[in-house]
Order: sequence, then structure tokens, then C-alpha cells
Amino acid sequence: MATPKKKEKAVKPEAKAAALTSSSRVRCEVTRLNKIFAARNHEEKEYLAGLVKRAAWMKVQLEDMEKDLEQNGLTEMFTQSENAPPYERERPKARLYNSINKNYQTIMKQLADFLARSDTSSKPPDDGFEDFCNS
Repeated sequence: MATPKKKEKAVKPEAKAAALTSSSRVRCEVTRLNKIFAARNHEEKEYLAGLVKRAAWMKVQLEDMEKDLEQNGLTEMFTQSENAPPYERERPKARLYNSINKNYQTIMKQLADFLARSDTSSKPPDDGFEDFCNS
């Protein structure tokens, strides 16, 4: 009698990514971003390399911080001394998350602007024919 095969569990991409180390997740993100710029020439790729590495590192850090903030919240109870009553304050990790997120958004905008600028530069220069016809 044949034994029935066990059903394999489907692994969600998020769970797979969480199992990877931080450095391997950064490498995966660098690879993903580099694919976007694969058609660029060598000088442009060198120019973008630093931005891509920083963006990849920041994305991984932000993902890790998001998990912590979801579990532990944005605020915490804090007291200056044993005699002072505790009060609620923003967690330092929440402030750091906001700072890194702002910088990540800036880098991603620079990369997107570079793509947009490169796409418009591939169009032939305006020779004035359209203006001549419309006047």
C-alpha cells in the first residue's frame, strides 16, 4: 500500500525574507535595484552604486524596525527617577525610524528622478519643426 504524500506548506515571501540574515536581505535588495538600472552605462551605474547600497540597507533596517514597532508600539512609559511618576514618551526607535524613513524616501526620489531624467534624455533633441508648424 502506497503512503499518501504530505502536502508541502507554501512559504510566503515575507516569511522567506524574514528567515534571511540582514546582510543577505541587503544583497537581495541591491540586486533588485540594480536590475532596474541594468540598461545604464558603466559610469551611470558607478554613480548610482552608493545610492543603491544605502537605499538597500535602509530598507532592511526599516523593515526590522517596523516589526519591532508593531510589537512594542511607538510609545513607552518612562520615568526620570524612582520618585517621579512615569509618563508616556516616544520610543527612541520610533524617532530613529522616522529619520531613516525620511532619508530612504529622499534616496528613492533621487533614483526615480535619475530614471525620469535618463528616459527624457533618450528622446531626440527638439529641432524646432513643431514650433514652426504651429506658428
